[in-house]
Amino acid sequence: MHIFVTGASGFVGSRLVQVSAARNDVRVTVAARGSRFTCATAARVVRFDDLSTADFSAGLAGVDAVVHCAARVHVMNELDADPLQAFRHVNVEGTLNLARQAAAAGVRRFVFISSIKVNGEGTEPGMPFTADRPANPADPYGVSKMEAEQGLRELAVATGMEVVIIRPVLVYGPGVKANFLSMMRWLHKGVLLPFGAIHNARSLVALDNLVDLALLCTSHPAAANQTFMVSDGEDLSTTVLLRKMASALGKPARLLPVPAVLLSAAARLLGKRSLSQRLCGSLQVDIAKTRAVLDWTPPLSVDQALKVTASDYMENEKT
Repeated sequence: MHIFVTGASGFVGSRLVQVSAARNDVRVTVAARGSRFTCATAARVVRFDDLSTADFSAGLAGVDAVVHCAARVHVMNELDADPLQAFRHVNVEGTLNLARQAAAAGVRRFVFISSIKVNGEGTEPGMPFTADRPANPADPYGVSKMEAEQGLRELAVATGMEVVIIRPVLVYGPGVKANFLSMMRWLHKGVLLPFGAIHNARSLVALDNLVDLALLCTSHPAAANQTFMVSDGEDLSTTVLLRKMASALGKPARLLPVPAVLLSAAARLLGKRSLSQRLCGSLQVDIAKTRAVLDWTPPLSVDQALKVTASDYMENEKT
């Protein structure tokens, strides 16, 4: 099989390329923005400047499946004057530009790494999002991913190219950044944290579990024109996650049992409502459809994945 991967310099795409290139039955071509990217494991690198206008036709020749990981990702401190248009330019126009060229080149399947933000920002405990639940994005990033999904489905009907949509929750693993990395740093340094009494429920997905599913979706017959949720299949409270993470780091979890309602109130006063939602709110997904349709089980448990993540952190992170 010949797969074409975008976002090869990113967190998910780089691991996808690495895993794919290690398989004897997979040939990999990557699309990379700019001239600085190098990829020793890829057979070929196709370079572009603007995803929405790039010509990928030469790179797509002979390709069986595209795995589209490239995106303008959700940012904490948005600086663009028109965030929705900035997200649409890359995530909608760029995605559909690539997909149209893939269909024209005879690519059989297009796997799109979307986002749980298409569904929304949170769930009530015990009421997880499902793949067939109506979209309800709450921010420009989520809107752009939803619109890209809609465009891909229309393209699938018009051209016959199979489309598979995967909506990941928070992805963690070796090299993870942002809040997850900050939490590891706090725990590794023994910082006293006020998160010892949070009884929410959040779904996470290990990087290698997401990559495993994405590769399966390039070829599994039943995946065609389906939307799948992906997680580790084990939902955790923030408190339990921190304890497990501390254990993986070989450190005690120094957690104060501050009630979540007080943390949320303090966060609102400080203008950190979104951070409060991520730490105290619930966001669960149901992967029953993914398991049943694809006969898929996450290869790594949460404990195994956290151990790998912590090991990489201790080996590479300067603290």
